[in-house]
Amino acid sequence: MIVRVTIGGHVQGVGYRAWMEIEARARGVAGWVRNRLNGEVEALFAGPPDAVEALCVACWRGPAHARVDKVEAVEANPAAAALAGEGTGFRQIATL
Repeated sequence: MIVRVTIGGHVQGVGYRAWMEIEARARGVAGWVRNRLNGEVEALFAGPPDAVEALCVACWRGPAHARVDKVEAVEANPAAAALAGEGTGFRQIATL
């Protein structure tokens, strides 16, 4: 399963990306996370459906100082698996 996730609220400057990297790796989910210039965090998750769904739910919690107002997850094109680095882990990438 591959999904693109957008998280909004007070999610930058609170360790959200580092938290997500730890959570994704713990669940065996591949992909990436980055800040967006509009203040949101964006991620691409690739992995077993139950692990991806659990990570999407966890996005509502975030790290201790985050305040999450929205989590939007949409199924991504299967070709995005190559971009997610499926099977190669989870990483932080440059802000867009």
